[in-house]
Amino acid sequence: MIRMIDWEAASAEKPPLPPHSGMDHGTTTRRSAAARILVVEDDYFIAMEIESALRDAGYEVVGIAATATEAEAMAHDMCPDMAVMDIRLAGRRDGVEAATELYNKLDIRSLFATAHEDAEMRRRAAAARPLGWLAKPFSPTMLIDAVKAALTQL
Repeated sequence: MIRMIDWEAASAEKPPLPPHSGMDHGTTTRRSAAARILVVEDDYFIAMEIESALRDAGYEVVGIAATATEAEAMAHDMCPDMAVMDIRLAGRRDGVEAATELYNKLDIRSLFATAHEDAEMRRRAAAARPLGWLAKPFSPTMLIDAVKAALTQL
């Protein structure tokens, strides 16, 4: 026996989606249980470690970007709640530029996870209203603690 689903009725019962969710069920919005996080890191192994730690902690990783351009495109399409952002990225533009664009265009803020956090870098990054700084190398526990703290600022 084939069961037919009334998709209009089913979608009418769905809770609202968040403004950055990338999905639309009419004019309603829904806050998902797990924060949606974009990882911006050009070192494959570090990116995989970050993704694994975030997923193990119950967060949703919406994507991994290696360049500023990829980060902007993914953020536009996936509408994360925040980004974990390295400063040194593949390509011509760095993570400070990417974070500033995410903030200015999409109101998405970043937690910088980097080995490059001198005073000049922090001055440049101020325009992105960073959620914090996590110095590399860091443990999964340090990452999750920093993400939890960052999410309280949203």
